[in-house]
Amino acid sequence: MPVPLQDILDRIATQMAALPDKGQVAAYIPELAQVDPNQFAIAVALPDGQVHTAGDAETRFSIQSVSKVFSLALALGRQGDQLWSRVGREPSGLPFNSILQLEHEGGIPRNPFINAGALVVTDAILDRNQPREVLGELLRFVQSAAEDSDIRINEHVARSETAHGDRNMALAHFLAAHGNLQNAPALTCGTYFHQCALEMTTRQLALAGRFLIGGPTSPQFPQLISPNSVRRINALMLTCGHYDGSGDFAYRVGLPGKSGVGGGILVIAPGRASIAVWSPGLNAQGNSQLGTLAVEQLATATGWSIFG
Repeated sequence: MPVPLQDILDRIATQMAALPDKGQVAAYIPELAQVDPNQFAIAVALPDGQVHTAGDAETRFSIQSVSKVFSLALALGRQGDQLWSRVGREPSGLPFNSILQLEHEGGIPRNPFINAGALVVTDAILDRNQPREVLGELLRFVQSAAEDSDIRINEHVARSETAHGDRNMALAHFLAAHGNLQNAPALTCGTYFHQCALEMTTRQLALAGRFLIGGPTSPQFPQLISPNSVRRINALMLTCGHYDGSGDFAYRVGLPGKSGVGGGILVIAPGRASIAVWSPGLNAQGNSQLGTLAVEQLATATGWSIFG
């Protein structure tokens, strides 16, 4: 008899709490450096509306680069394949904030999930509109995906990122120098910093990811983008969602996932579930250390993998 999903999550949460090495929080953003690294949460949202959670699943956290999934969905909805003339679809093999590849490849970022690529996506969404309007649209998209209006942008985190965002500003100026930025670097970066400061609970994040599950529709299942975009975003999450740790994540977990330096990871089991995990301590690649291990254990226990 299969082990109930709730029992699996409870066991994983207990095991994660007992591990002594929980990684290091993202100290380069002061607001994130203050987060208690001993917190852990996991949530699984099913297409029929059921949600199973364990740990600190009602604690809000900054989703950071997980937000790139939602901004990419908006950009594809607006521009379709035109977006790919400005950003590639290949793994980078370099850290998320590296400028090396961008210089060698003429200002075209490798993919939309590294910081340079995400800046291009944010710039495409701006499309000469005001940041407040664009951020409002993004927030409404995420709220609709989660079917929960109690999701917001943390202004303290946004200000902290702005004050320490020199590297992203450098990337934006480099993109502008190559003609791959339509708005002023400060405007694009300011919008991007606020996008990354989206704050929600692990439960909310799992619910917000359901639009990427695909498969049969359900009254409880938000259909926000085309099936074609769902497939493409999942493919990019698998190959590029963990930066220079993407291959290792695919090998260990076998599911599309997108991480953020706030310690969150959104993982999609196509046709089955949307999974969110949060543990603030990061590994050397900037991905949640316990979160990665927890999702690996979940995939093993459930048999959820795109590779059979």
